[in-house]
Amino acid sequence: MSATFELYEDKEGKYRWRLRHSNGNIIADSGEGYASKQKAKQGIESVRNNAVDASIEEQ
Repeated sequence: MSATFELYEDKEGKYRWRLRHSNGNIIADSGEGYASKQKAKQGIESVRNNAVDASIEEQ
C-alpha cells in the first residue's frame, strides 16, 4: 500500500493529520485537533507503532 501522512493546520489553528492512499482516498485521520505540531506528529508515530500488530475485532 502506498500512503502518506498529511499534517496540516485547521481553521481553528489546531494541528491534525490524515493518512491518504495514493489513489486520493483518506484511510484514517486524527479525529481531534492538537495544540502543537509536535503533538500531532506524536499521534502519527503512535499510529505507525501500534497499527502494525493491530487485530481485527468484528462487532
